[in-house]
Amino acid sequence: MSNRLPPLNPLRAFEAAARRGSISAAARELNVTHGAVSHQIKTLEETLKAALFERGGKRLKLTPQGALLLPAVSSAFDGIAAATALMNRPSTSGRLRISCVPALLSFWLIPRMNAFSEQYPEISLKLSSSNDVDLIHSPDIDVAILYGPGGWRDCWTRQWSTLQLFPVVSPSLLNSRPLRSIRDLRDHVLLHGDDGREWNTWLAAADQLDMPRGREHFMSDARLSIEAARHGQGVALGDSITASSLIAAGELIIPFDLSVPASDAFYVATRNEMRAAPIVRVFIDWLFATLENERSSQPSPAIRQAGRGRTPRAAKVAPALETTHSDTGETADQTP
Repeated sequence: MSNRLPPLNPLRAFEAAARRGSISAAARELNVTHGAVSHQIKTLEETLKAALFERGGKRLKLTPQGALLLPAVSSAFDGIAAATALMNRPSTSGRLRISCVPALLSFWLIPRMNAFSEQYPEISLKLSSSNDVDLIHSPDIDVAILYGPGGWRDCWTRQWSTLQLFPVVSPSLLNSRPLRSIRDLRDHVLLHGDDGREWNTWLAAADQLDMPRGREHFMSDARLSIEAARHGQGVALGDSITASSLIAAGELIIPFDLSVPASDAFYVATRNEMRAAPIVRVFIDWLFATLENERSSQPSPAIRQAGRGRTPRAAKVAPALETTHSDTGETADQTP
């Protein structure tokens, strides 16, 4: 096969001249003379027995034969350049400093740390719990995983996942105080991981925003409200990412079949100059690949979703979670 390949130096001169549209520009790129590029192109044309450029005019114009050859030559040189870059790049080792939303850090990232470490054993992680946008630009943080509206300036940002919100409750609490309908929430403590807006959004979608409420507790983040629900302290709003493992393990139950889209989403962000660092790149690639693999292999809970701006009728108790009662007292049969 090598006997059928044209000489490489003439191919390089041809590719540069075609891409630049000028013999002089190609000569400057290749750090040779104008005459050397012209000679190499002529040698290639003689080898191929075909004209590659139309002569005349200020800008080079490819002949049909030249237009046929150029994509294959460009692709070959791009592949060589990419392989060379991979060979010469720094190794993916050292310490990676990550700031992450508290709930996502506790319930999603930490349980998967071993999977990342097995794939990249030479990377040591330093994790901090925060949703502070200013950490994107901190020299002490390499990657920030944030919950918010996105659109932050002067950094590299990519949306990692949107979220669906729905009530979650512990099996023990549901056994002692059933939830037959949305109105029964007034007999439960509502646990907030924000200032109350997310619960208001869900109740509005369930057409129960005017429902009388009992006691409510407000916490600084969703991790605390989820932990409180896990310990039977009330009903919290879980989401389709951070609560999924607790639901799968039976530690939390979804009592109603209605979810609403969160107004914000999870984003991955880093300083522009850090995006190309191999240690940062492999972690970000792992984050997205892991989420995609899990979504394709694990079905989501069967919950009816309410669209934005739409107010459906009151949600029903999830069929698998309906309660039954005996004459001797209230009991519940919940199957998550």
